[in-house]
Amino acid sequence: MADPFWLTWWIWLAAALALGIFEVVLPGFIFLGFAIGAAITGLILVIPGVVPPLSILLLIFAILSLAAWLGLRRMFARPHGQVKTFEHDIND
Repeated sequence: MADPFWLTWWIWLAAALALGIFEVVLPGFIFLGFAIGAAITGLILVIPGVVPPLSILLLIFAILSLAAWLGLRRMFARPHGQVKTFEHDIND
């Protein structure tokens, strides 16, 4: 009997790649956090003998995505209260 599609590791890695491409098109740390969560979830499914139910798998994905998003926000976001300002025009 074939495994359900959500237990196929390469589908999670393909989704991670697609989300990574979305992040390049629409930057903002949102899709990159989901991409990292999907990639790690796919790598967990590569381990032989690991067959979690769908609810546990989605919980793992959600926790990993949230942790990745918080880590990215901490590393790359501007300090609280700072706004990016431009001193010079690109055409000057």
